[in-house]
Amino acid sequence: MFLTISTRGTAALPATDLGFLLHKHPDKAQTFSTSYGTAHVLYPEADAERCTAALLLEVDTVALVRRGKGKGRGGAPDAALAQYVNDRPYAASSLLAVALSAVFSSALRGVCNARPERAAAPLPLRIEVPALPARGGPALVRRLFEPLGWAVTAEPVALDTEFPQWGDSRYVRLVLESEALTLAEALRHLYVLLPVLDDAKHYWVSSDEVDKLLRAGEGWLPTHPEQKLITSRYLSRRWSLTRQAMERLELVRLAEADDSEVESIDNAVEEETESEERPAPLAVLRREAILTALRASGAARVLDLGCGQGELVRELLRDVRFTEVVGVDVSVRALTIASRRLKLDRMGERQASRVQLLQGSLAYTDKRLKGYDAAVLSEVIEHLDLPRLPALEYAVFGHARPRTVLVTTPNVEYNVRWETLPAGHVRHGDHRFEWTREEFCAWARAVAERHGYEVGFTPVGPDDPEVGPPTQMAVFHRHDDTQKEAKAA
Repeated sequence: MFLTISTRGTAALPATDLGFLLHKHPDKAQTFSTSYGTAHVLYPEADAERCTAALLLEVDTVALVRRGKGKGRGGAPDAALAQYVNDRPYAASSLLAVALSAVFSSALRGVCNARPERAAAPLPLRIEVPALPARGGPALVRRLFEPLGWAVTAEPVALDTEFPQWGDSRYVRLVLESEALTLAEALRHLYVLLPVLDDAKHYWVSSDEVDKLLRAGEGWLPTHPEQKLITSRYLSRRWSLTRQAMERLELVRLAEADDSEVESIDNAVEEETESEERPAPLAVLRREAILTALRASGAARVLDLGCGQGELVRELLRDVRFTEVVGVDVSVRALTIASRRLKLDRMGERQASRVQLLQGSLAYTDKRLKGYDAAVLSEVIEHLDLPRLPALEYAVFGHARPRTVLVTTPNVEYNVRWETLPAGHVRHGDHRFEWTREEFCAWARAVAERHGYEVGFTPVGPDDPEVGPPTQMAVFHRHDDTQKEAKAA
């Protein structure tokens, strides 16, 4: 990756003052280590009339892949080829923005003890980026930079000069020129807008990125006509972070319009005057949905298959309509913890007669599990390798054959709403797969058809209009029982 910053000067105000402003001497070529490669700063030309500083970033693509571990740009597990064939060593992106911040950190803040008056004054600046990814084309480049006072030249780069009929690539050669901006302002524009134009970041975007955006956008982002697009792309389209940033930017705009401080605008509520009601955890919502479905089915004798540490078993025991509760798990350790949490050794005789904990594998038939009213598979199937699912299917639906079966599993479409979940990752390290709503429905309907059940679907948790609920639940009823109920009705 390559970027140059040039300025003009006179004998009284030499262009070589650029070296003071960048804190890099024009007579030296300097090297700096970054997280993903090596940055070089050198001056191809440096005299009183014209001075150019060049930043060359050599990206260590192997280090990028190893550090990413599947996160961020080009790191998705299904994009293995992108580890070897990509534009990262050549095209300006968030990697170059991070290098700018690291190598020119003082200049980015406008700090220069040697030439403070030059740091605060506008300079005749020319910035060139030979290869810049621009998702949106030259038109978007101009929409982003021109409102900031830049004269913009964005020339599309052909896909292949030997085959002009192939058209243009998504890259442009960018030249920015201005006489009205300080060097710090120019660097802050680049720091924000390079990854915005690329529409990707090489690292996981967390809540501290909002603060970075607001610091770099101070003085120009609150009034920029493309503020919403810049904010959304810079924060990798994470809606909660984008909303937070937009709210804070609006406060800044209102404060500037009123010539006051942000704190004087945002003072309607005293800090910690009342505790904010927190939404119920998804695990609680899941158990409530399961209990509601079991009560509606009229089940009295219930199997909790893959009971883990006994959370659902404990809830079932609190309801007297469930006369027998059996927890089954392959893990002896999990059953030991469940027994301790349920206090089985101190439980009264009558209560103890309602509960059993059994060690067993759901991949094998087990005659102990036959004859029950209902079985629950809560967050179980995704822990099995896909080739083993048919064995579980037969053991539960073909052999044990409870009247009602409840199956819950994560909805992978909802994963984009989890702020702490890196892109391309599943929710738990032991999950072998996570299904979309369509995939889960197709599997459940096929199981129901093969084994004589009817199936319906219930969302668990907030049902997002775009990506659905965080958990999806299938409710199976055996055909012979639904027919009996229909005749009785």
